[in-house]
Amino acid sequence: MPLRVTAKIEIPDEDLRFTFARSSGPGGQNVNKVNTKALLAFDLENTTVLPVALKLRIRKEHGNRINSDGQLLISNQESREQARNRQNCLDKLLEIIGGCLKQPKKRKPTRPTRASKRRRLDSKKKNSQKKKDRRWRNDT
Repeated sequence: MPLRVTAKIEIPDEDLRFTFARSSGPGGQNVNKVNTKALLAFDLENTTVLPVALKLRIRKEHGNRINSDGQLLISNQESREQARNRQNCLDKLLEIIGGCLKQPKKRKPTRPTRASKRRRLDSKKKNSQKKKDRRWRNDT
């Protein structure tokens, strides 16, 4: 069943590849014998369902998660259940893609107001005077 991101974007199962491994941390025998850690590899480079601009934004914001083959890697081992870890990986993928869907706002450069410049200079003068008053004077 494809993963629905938006009404227009659905990621086919062929682009998602899960592998499972043994989790680390506490859990006793369960950790030693059950592969509950879920590793999701999403083929970002070769997928055709995402627009190029979105792929670039994902690569820019989450480049540390992308390997040399162009796969977005997500892992989860929070739960003791494989199915829940798998679902958490899918949720994280949706969160990453959803966060990159929104076009970032362009910053409008602003100038400091006259009052803010005056406050800054007054503060600097006050600080300067305070330090000047601390100096040792040789009046004699």
